[in-house]
Amino acid sequence: MLLGIKRIYNKPDITDGQRVLVDRLWPRGVKKSTSNIDEWFKEVAPSNELRKWFSHDPEKWKEFKKKYRKEIEGTKAFIELVELIKASDVTFLYAAKDTEHNNAAALAEMVKEKLGQSTQP
Repeated sequence: MLLGIKRIYNKPDITDGQRVLVDRLWPRGVKKSTSNIDEWFKEVAPSNELRKWFSHDPEKWKEFKKKYRKEIEGTKAFIELVELIKASDVTFLYAAKDTEHNNAAALAEMVKEKLGQSTQP
């Protein structure tokens, strides 16, 4: 099981495994018919309120991760996502421009912790 993250706008790769969109909103400019997405887990994305509050502000990153964890940990969607990752290689897809401070990065960290893996590079 490998877990990666990449922007939806980046070219798909054979090493991506299952490509899972983890945003609540469909990405701008991406056609569903040509998106190369295997699953859309919008239920694991931050709530609209949390997403708007965070607004990709790096100053709010630590607090965002705490609030996000509180929102989704233990939910049916989060548990299903963890089970999917146990069974296959997965790449989380997201639309944000910030490649460090986004929900996919936070979600990957939570999943790795859940699976007992190191979150350090």
